[in-house]
Amino acid sequence: MKATRTEELIKVDGILDEAAWQTAEIAKDFVMLRPGNGDREPEDQKTEVKILYDDQGIYVGAYLYDAKPERILKQLSERDNLGNTDFFAVIINPSNDGQNEFEFFVSAAGVQLDAQVSLANGEDFSWNEVWFSNIQMNEDGWAVEIKIPFAALRMPKEEKQVWGLNFHRRIESKREQYTWYFVDRTKGNMSQYAGILTGINNIDPPIRLSFFPFTSFIASDFDGTTDTNLAFGMDIKYGITNNFTLIATLIPDFSQAGFDNIALNLGPFEQVFAEQRQFFIEGADILNKGDLFFSRRIGNRPVGNGDIEEFTEENPQYEILDNPTQVDVLNAVKVTGRTKKGLGMAVLNAVTRETEAVVRDTISGEKEKIVTEPLTNYNIFVIDQEFNKNSSIGLANTNVTRSGSFRDANVTSLFYNIANKKNTFVVYGDGSMSNVSEDGQTTTGYAGNLAYERTEGKFRYELRSRFMDDKYDKNDLGFNRNNNFMDFMGELSYRIFEPTKNFNNYRIRLFAGHFRRFDPNVSVSNYIELNTFFVTKEQFAFGGEIGGNIGPRVDYFEPRTEGRYWVRDPRIRMNGFISTDFRKKFALEARGDFSRYIGEGGYEYEIGFYPQYRFSDKFFMQFGISRELAIDELGFVTSLDDGTIIFGERERKELENVLTAKYNFNDRSALSLALRNYWSPVKYKDQYFALQKDGSLVETDYYEDNDLNFHSWNFDLRYVWVFSRGSELVALYRNSLLDFENDLGQSEDNYFGNISNLFDQPFGHSFSIKLVYFLDYNKVRTWVQ
Repeated sequence: MKATRTEELIKVDGILDEAAWQTAEIAKDFVMLRPGNGDREPEDQKTEVKILYDDQGIYVGAYLYDAKPERILKQLSERDNLGNTDFFAVIINPSNDGQNEFEFFVSAAGVQLDAQVSLANGEDFSWNEVWFSNIQMNEDGWAVEIKIPFAALRMPKEEKQVWGLNFHRRIESKREQYTWYFVDRTKGNMSQYAGILTGINNIDPPIRLSFFPFTSFIASDFDGTTDTNLAFGMDIKYGITNNFTLIATLIPDFSQAGFDNIALNLGPFEQVFAEQRQFFIEGADILNKGDLFFSRRIGNRPVGNGDIEEFTEENPQYEILDNPTQVDVLNAVKVTGRTKKGLGMAVLNAVTRETEAVVRDTISGEKEKIVTEPLTNYNIFVIDQEFNKNSSIGLANTNVTRSGSFRDANVTSLFYNIANKKNTFVVYGDGSMSNVSEDGQTTTGYAGNLAYERTEGKFRYELRSRFMDDKYDKNDLGFNRNNNFMDFMGELSYRIFEPTKNFNNYRIRLFAGHFRRFDPNVSVSNYIELNTFFVTKEQFAFGGEIGGNIGPRVDYFEPRTEGRYWVRDPRIRMNGFISTDFRKKFALEARGDFSRYIGEGGYEYEIGFYPQYRFSDKFFMQFGISRELAIDELGFVTSLDDGTIIFGERERKELENVLTAKYNFNDRSALSLALRNYWSPVKYKDQYFALQKDGSLVETDYYEDNDLNFHSWNFDLRYVWVFSRGSELVALYRNSLLDFENDLGQSEDNYFGNISNLFDQPFGHSFSIKLVYFLDYNKVRTWVQ
């Protein structure tokens, strides 16, 4: 396709009435992406697309014919969220490398979505740019008009641009999606299929510099104590070159990040939550390569937080007055980009504030400050070279440097993803080394991963092996649940790409794995699982899995003591789900899970229901309730001073209620509610067990009351108004409650009694309002002139 240059002012109003549109080349003859694979678009739902450009950016005009416009679905939603709606999308790859794309969606309700695409991370909708769009509903369909400034893209500096290009159209009433350039879903990746856009010549793109100054006001109240804070800051986005972009946050403000779904954690592994701070999640495609980067580590719990409790246990005359669980981020900056020849580079650097705990000597009354996290620098550097439009090789390094004698860490990984030219097979993997310096000693660890996968056809398979020695540790700036393993896995799958008589889609997968300890090199477990997924012609989805251990499982982690293990009986697990047609006003998803240990006798089940109702295209509500019950569950309780490891048999319950509701006034203004209530009581039986050297459990006369009761409540009411593209006002009211006791009391089986006790706890209230304004340097310059 060839773009047409225009000197005419294009008004982005969804009405393609400018003279330039009448002479532009037309892209047409779309073919089906799903559920079929290449079928022609229906005669009564044709699609035509045109492209114009000037020195500021490109303009995309699309006319989406529909003989029955009343069947066009157009539910309103917030940006980057697709509701029950048709959409049009333009997919652009300025480097035409088959791997890195920019996606711009406009729904039939006028809602914008944008994403950055890479083979490593897929579609990343956290990437946000400032661009412009409008729609127009007509008697014979609907029209979309889009302006994408060159400042929103990363493009090579060349006289004649040659871009990869595709267009998508979704017809939600039929659950069908079409593309201009045929995408063969039977092999390779979607980004490797693209047409060519030419005609963009001799452009002089503007300076890519934008400012996002913000101000925020926060008022919080807890147990009668009120605090207020007024903050100012700025984010900056600067195009260093046409391909590389610098983003910096000066005096960052993360006060409006969403709450974490905290749950009672009785297991040996850290509870992990997804990143919710926009700066760290936006456009992190290259930074995530090598699997070394977990941005929640920046500003996370201080490394010395747990030492304060140990200090007061060893020195009982001291009491803790303040022991912060988070660290303030002073500033952060990242640079990302990729050259025309496929060389990608990314750097992120962040600095966090020194953090102190406060303790008091109860005898003398003197207060003492103890540093739990010094001034710390976090850095990640990634470089990778892509080639053949389907392969890459690269290097990633993370470094955490804490001032003084605190712990430092450095991790390096070499990673690769190499496919053959026919896109039928791929080999991928990595090799990593970690170095941790602490207490005057440096510990070095190693890890590796190698996989071979068939990526073509209905029958596919994968073979994979991975290892990690007992010294490998990337958790200062990454996330790793555990180390010291050596695993061998394989899977065989079957899927369809064309609808059958009864199904639009289905796939069946068989997985098997043999898991070992790295040191000592002993077998840990064997596991096999069958997984299924089906979607009928009527859009009813269902599926599930059944799996289990072959032979006993040796658990080296539950004892919480190095070198000790627990020999567990095999477990059988089954789960399933159903999901009704989400095009209808009322829809329901339900899930169930059951597992049982053969021999131990313990079992566990979980069931959840998630109904939702669309009152109108503006108002949507969803409720979710899930209940989990574990009976005769065995687990770690404590370690005694003499080294005895105590296990207990318990009954554990979990009940979670989640309510979300959204009212969209239009495509730029929305009110949303999120409420979560979580309750988990744990009751131990009177008989406890001591772990033996051979991994077995024997009865012991140990007894203490280890019952637990954990209850939490979170409530968020948020209003967002995007008063111009890139500028927004966000008002947030939040309250929260937390009740954690080492005693169930008289109401362990009474949810409503526990709710009453929960609301007797002191509430935490906060109200915040944040204003962000988008300033384009090029516009500011014209104002000054």
